[in-house]
Amino acid sequence: MIPAKNMFIAMVSTISASLIAHAADIGQPAPDFSTKDAKGAEVSLAKLKGKVVVLEWVNHGCPFVVKHYGSQNMQKLQESYTSKGVVWITINSGSKTSGSFTDDATFIKMSEEKGSKATHLVADETGVIGKSYGAKTTPHMIVITAEGVLAYNGAIDSKKSTNAADIAGAENYVAKALDEVLAGKPVTTSKTEPYGCGVKY
Repeated sequence: MIPAKNMFIAMVSTISASLIAHAADIGQPAPDFSTKDAKGAEVSLAKLKGKVVVLEWVNHGCPFVVKHYGSQNMQKLQESYTSKGVVWITINSGSKTSGSFTDDATFIKMSEEKGSKATHLVADETGVIGKSYGAKTTPHMIVITAEGVLAYNGAIDSKKSTNAADIAGAENYVAKALDEVLAGKPVTTSKTEPYGCGVKY
């Protein structure tokens, strides 16, 4: 017979896992988070209500990330949409033991060297933000409406490769979703399977 205490713990764990599993459903409120970015600025999703937000998971050692940064594709997206008032948050959810963790100073340096145009750089070393969104890969992309609703979850585009030459012929899901959200339209393709290197929690 299972002790009542253990049954309670198991039940709470199951409920928590269920909540996390459904926390990032399309059309539902995006999971809230509050943290500090690599430069020490407060980043709170709740306080960003009224702004369209992009979450981008990154690991600059990943060849799929290299594809989009080496070609300037990611930076062009960042610059194009932040100029329209979108808040772009680049997140590293790699743990300290994973080999993909970067401290704040290194994260800033690497991002500056790559020419990142992100609004905030966030080191999510505990994985709390990444897990709440079910972030699987680098890159993994999320678009959140100004009302705080999850509008897009998935891959950056339709070409699952590390070849930068494939970018030109790919459908950019993130750009399409952002254009639709900014125009007040429903997102045509709201969920896709993300591709890239696995996030190392």
